[in-house]
Amino acid sequence: MKYLIFLLVLVVSSSSFGQTVADLQQSTLELIQTFDEDLKAQAMLSFEDSMRTEWTNLPLGLAPRAGARFGDFSDESKVKFHRLLTTMFSSQGYLKTFAILQLDDILHEIFEIGYQKGEVPENTIKMIRGLNWDYGNYFFAVWGDPAKDDIWGLKFEGHHLSINLSVAGDSYAMTPLFVGSDPGEVEVTQYAGLRPLSKEEDYGFWLINLLSEEQKAKAVLSRDVPGDILTAPGSEQRLNEYQGIQASDLDEGQEKILHYIIEEFIGNLEHQNAETYLARLHATPKDQIYFAWIGKFEPRNPHYYSIHTPDFIIEYDNVGFLNNGNHIHAIWREKGNDFGVDILAKHRMDHEHE
Repeated sequence: MKYLIFLLVLVVSSSSFGQTVADLQQSTLELIQTFDEDLKAQAMLSFEDSMRTEWTNLPLGLAPRAGARFGDFSDESKVKFHRLLTTMFSSQGYLKTFAILQLDDILHEIFEIGYQKGEVPENTIKMIRGLNWDYGNYFFAVWGDPAKDDIWGLKFEGHHLSINLSVAGDSYAMTPLFVGSDPGEVEVTQYAGLRPLSKEEDYGFWLINLLSEEQKAKAVLSRDVPGDILTAPGSEQRLNEYQGIQASDLDEGQEKILHYIIEEFIGNLEHQNAETYLARLHATPKDQIYFAWIGKFEPRNPHYYSIHTPDFIIEYDNVGFLNNGNHIHAIWREKGNDFGVDILAKHRMDHEHE
C-alpha cells in the first residue's frame, strides 16, 4: 500500500511540476487572470501579428516592443510571472533571466557613477538615459488565446533578453532564446563581481586553450571578431556553412568541455525539455558537430565562438562598444524551428483534413 501511495505522489508531483503544454498553458492563464482589462488588452495579441516572429535585443529607446510592460505589473502579476518563468526554465535558466533583468538597473547606476566622477560626458549620459534600459522596460505578449486555441505563443523581451515560446497542439518550442550581459562582469557598485553568463565565457576559454596548435589551426577562423552574433536581427550574415573543428577531432577531455558548453545553453530550459534536446545531441555523429573560434584566447579581449550541428546553432560573442571583451551576446536556436515553424507546419498538416 505504501508503495502504491508513493507511486501516486510521484505521478501527481511530476504532472504538477514538470513541463508539458498543459503546465505552460496553466501558468500563462494564471498570469493573464491577474491583469486588469487595460493590461490584458496590451498583452493579448493576434497569433498572426508580425511582431511574433521578430525579435531584438536593443533597449526600448531604440526598439519599441509589443505587449504589456513588466514594470506595470501588479505584485500579484509579478508573482505569477515568476511562476511562469520557473515553469519554462530550469533553476539555472530562471536565475540567469532574473539576473539579466537586474543588470539593466545596475548598468544605469554604473553610468551615473561615471558621470558623477566626470568620466562620462554630458552628451553621453543624456544619450544613455534616453535608451530607457530598465528592470521594468521588458514586455510580455501572448499570441493567440491559450484558453481555447491549439496554436498560441508568448514573448518576453527587452534589452539583452528575448524569450519566445510557440505552442502547437501538444508540442512546443522555445527558440530563438537570446541572452546578454552588459557588463559581462560588473566592476563597481555593491554588485561588483556579478557575472550572469559566467560559464558561457569560462567554458569557451577552457576549451580553446586545451586545443593543440594543430587543432587551433582548424578551430580558429582567420577574420575579425564580429561586432555581434552573426544571426542577430538585421544581420545579413548567417551560419549557412559548417566551420571550425569537428568534435571527432577532439580527444575525450576536450570533447567533454565542448559538451559542457552545449549543456550550459540547453540546460537553461526546464529539465524535461533539455533532456529531449540533449538526447538528440548525443545521437548526432561527432563529425557533424563543429566548434569555431574567433579572437584572443584570454579574457577581457574581444572573442567569439559558435557551435553548429544539424539540429542546433549556438553563438556567443563578447566584444562590446568599448571593445574590451566585457559585453556578452549569446543565443541558442533550434534550426528550422524558430518561432515554432516546424511544429506549426506539422500541426497544420496533421489537422488539415479535420
